[in-house]
Amino acid sequence: MARTSRIPQWLQRRSRSQGADPAGAAAEREGLVLAAARAGLPVAPAAHPEGYGCSCDRVGCPTPARHPVSFAWHTQASTDAQRVGQWLTGHPEANFIVATGITADVLDVPLEAGRAALAALEEAGVELGPVAADASRMLFFTTTRGTPEDEDEWWPCELDCHPETMAEHPGLRWHCRGSYVLLPPSRLPDGATVGWLRGPELPLPDALTLLETLTDACATYAGSEAAEEDARAAAGWF
Repeated sequence: MARTSRIPQWLQRRSRSQGADPAGAAAEREGLVLAAARAGLPVAPAAHPEGYGCSCDRVGCPTPARHPVSFAWHTQASTDAQRVGQWLTGHPEANFIVATGITADVLDVPLEAGRAALAALEEAGVELGPVAADASRMLFFTTTRGTPEDEDEWWPCELDCHPETMAEHPGLRWHCRGSYVLLPPSRLPDGATVGWLRGPELPLPDALTLLETLTDACATYAGSEAAEEDARAAAGWF
């Protein structure tokens, strides 16, 4: 049986509209990236799709169009409008990332789990902040756990996700310091995009107000047919 695509319709429409109007897509991209910076999200340039692969020079890049351009991305990331504008002008094809653990953390869940959690949180009247999604994941932006000057005040959590350990966290990932996520409107090699469901101008909620609902949704998703299909697709079974 052919697998039914669960890519959100708004992502499909966005990809088609951007392809039909390159100038409009460029203006929208610039506006969205600058809006994120104005909202206090530190951003840095990332690789972009090149054909079916990545614009970087790494042969067989394992995360095409999903990683920063510079190894110094964490210190490079900025909210300065002038600097971000220079990046936009100098790298017209670039995606951008948000460096987490500085002003915001991100709770990153499978798309199906995110949909269920988003509906439950809205029904319960929980205050939500920015939310983004691509074809497979949903990103809930929250206040950060921080970067204390005293390292003894920092303790690791098994939910913490760093870019190099993302494959080890198929369920809930907590992006805090030392990690990053793609910033809308980033483009992926398969034609999908990352887009905002709720904009970056919204206040950031406490992560703990969302965590239980997201955890429950991920647990339900883990035992579902959708999770099995996603695992087979990731393994290249079909």
